[in-house]
Amino acid sequence: MKTGYSRKLPGAWRRISKVFMALGHEHRHRILLLFDPGEKLNVTQIVEASTLSRSAVVHHLKALHDAKILRRRKEGKEVFYQLDAKVLEASLQDVLDYIRENYGNREES
Repeated sequence: MKTGYSRKLPGAWRRISKVFMALGHEHRHRILLLFDPGEKLNVTQIVEASTLSRSAVVHHLKALHDAKILRRRKEGKEVFYQLDAKVLEASLQDVLDYIRENYGNREES
């Protein structure tokens, strides 16, 4: 048993944890799936495509932005969001690397 992590996550895992926490809600998945590669969407566009209220969409966008999954840019009065696929890819790669380093070469019991 690895007890060293029971009280505090290592630094790299804190970032990964934020991504996975943000991905832990189905509505956030739906929001992410709205984006075409390179596309920027504003809050109104996302609300119109969603079954959620504007305030609920804004709440989910904030969670995704805080995890750095979505980038946000203000243009005039509008705020546009864009998916940062590199953050998702890096987080998943970090998890795969950890699994391979710690469990990949072990024989099953």
